[in-house]
Amino acid sequence: MKIVLDSNVFLSGFASSRGAPGKIIAAWDNHSFDIVSCEYQLAELARVLAYPRVSKLLRWNREEIQAFIRQLYLRVEIVDISGVAVQVPADPDDSPILASLIAGNADYLVSGDNDLIALREQYPVETPAEFARRL
Repeated sequence: MKIVLDSNVFLSGFASSRGAPGKIIAAWDNHSFDIVSCEYQLAELARVLAYPRVSKLLRWNREEIQAFIRQLYLRVEIVDISGVAVQVPADPDDSPILASLIAGNADYLVSGDNDLIALREQYPVETPAEFARRL
């Protein structure tokens, strides 16, 4: 199974092993599914992980963040979204995440973002709790 994990699920899962995002990250660590992503999202994750309050919350230093991002590049399927024309009307910044779902032919997009969840009638979008029940 291939999924797109929205950045909010990654960050929540890293912050706490409890709850649905933590369960999803643990399942990914155990190779229960593959993650599809794009360069845009990986750059966004690198940027957000480097925010002082985020790195303090996670207790990751700069080297740990860089090592994690390198591992992401090795473990995720990076797709080219340049030819995918989709828009998230409520938040165009979420469009690359939706484009990753399409370009990667992923089974689900897992997000806690209401702007993406609102598109579930058109796309296979699930909340972290819904996807965690599948695991």
